[in-house]
Amino acid sequence: MRAMKKLSAVLALAASPAFAAGDKPFFSLGNTDFVVTIAFLVFVGILIYFKVPGKIADLLDARAGQIKAELEEARTLRDEAKALLASYEKKQKDVLEQSERIVASAKEEAMTAAEQAKADLKAAIARRLAAAEDQIASAEASAIREVREKAIAVAVAAAGDVLAKQMTAEGAAASIDAAIQQVEAKLH
Repeated sequence: MRAMKKLSAVLALAASPAFAAGDKPFFSLGNTDFVVTIAFLVFVGILIYFKVPGKIADLLDARAGQIKAELEEARTLRDEAKALLASYEKKQKDVLEQSERIVASAKEEAMTAAEQAKADLKAAIARRLAAAEDQIASAEASAIREVREKAIAVAVAAAGDVLAKQMTAEGAAASIDAAIQQVEAKLH
């Protein structure tokens, strides 16, 4: 570092206007172009002696390596992000398909339940109609039976009145005997 300061001081003096080129030959210290060229070559030599280009190359290589590592890390992160995105897209697709299956299943179950409800309603209506028809038939049979019973009672009473007016004691005994014989014949 000290040598560099001394050299830069010498070069600064050599580059002063007192040493201007003017009419002097190129290879003389009086020619500023020659002094600048010598100073430049000395400067480059000092840089080479202290291995500055190697250090700069090492720094640039280190920086390039760091940039390369950062780029590789960025690629890795990008690949991970792509994989994560693909995973989420797959999960989203799976969830969408599952929700569509659930909706389709729910619609199918609703349709089945509606059809079952219709069938149950038809069966209930048919049972109620059958029960109502049975009640009507029962009421009709009951009414017919009551009418027959009253008709029989009226006919028996009328026949009894007619027979009572027409019958004598002998006819009544003969009629009772005939009725007994008919009952005996039917029972045996």
